[in-house]
Amino acid sequence: MFFPAFDSYNLLTAAVLAAGIQVVFFFFASLFKTDKVTDLSYSLSFILLAVLLLAGRRGAYPLQIVVTLMIVVWGLRLGSYLLVRIIKMKRDARFDGIRENLSKFAAFWFFQAITVWVVMLPAILFLGLRSAPVMNPAVWIGVFIWLAGLIVESAADIQKYRFRTDAANRGRWIEHGLWRWSRHPNFFGEILCWAGLFVLIAPSLAGWMWVGLAGPLFITMILLFFSGIPTVEKRSEASYGANPDYRRYKESTSLLIPLPPRRRGA
Repeated sequence: MFFPAFDSYNLLTAAVLAAGIQVVFFFFASLFKTDKVTDLSYSLSFILLAVLLLAGRRGAYPLQIVVTLMIVVWGLRLGSYLLVRIIKMKRDARFDGIRENLSKFAAFWFFQAITVWVVMLPAILFLGLRSAPVMNPAVWIGVFIWLAGLIVESAADIQKYRFRTDAANRGRWIEHGLWRWSRHPNFFGEILCWAGLFVLIAPSLAGWMWVGLAGPLFITMILLFFSGIPTVEKRSEASYGANPDYRRYKESTSLLIPLPPRRRGA
């Protein structure tokens, strides 16, 4: 079926909501020249979109409620972590030279609105279905992948936060726990979350709705090639690149997928 029963206004509604949320936070952040709401607005956008799209339905199927709850749990977890982190850091060095430039700062929020809409695309399509979602083993596989991603991402963030807040580790990089197996386990967990959500939703998609695959692909591309891994790697290289121990850690540790460390010096 190329034209499944779908509330097409969901796509426009979600786009307007994503843009509107970013506009509100942009004005606040630019007015007070603050970084405290930049990351928080990202996770909050997903929560608001999922809840509002679900609330806008005349009747929701149980699996649509489950997907909404999964997004809310993911968003609350990430948002609370990022809020605690920025309160501790007081400022985000990524925005140095950007928050003071109105056009550059506005461009960041514009791109964030697009990111939220595209990454949410599978859920937007799923929550707009007027027919009952398909229940098959892929649904449970998707839930398992999502849960694994949430656990990995949460554990990685907790380990890094504890490491960073210990004064004894100042000037050092984390290389224990999940970070011994991957240099970016938090990003790996993030990718798993959205991949799992798509696997859950995929059986219910038909025809043109497979454009929803753009969601997990988009977040993966961002983390692999743009504002994720490249940004962190560049910052780490500038801070520790001259340290032989860091070079050995980098050479022996997987970039993304957690794997047993390669034997150093091999």
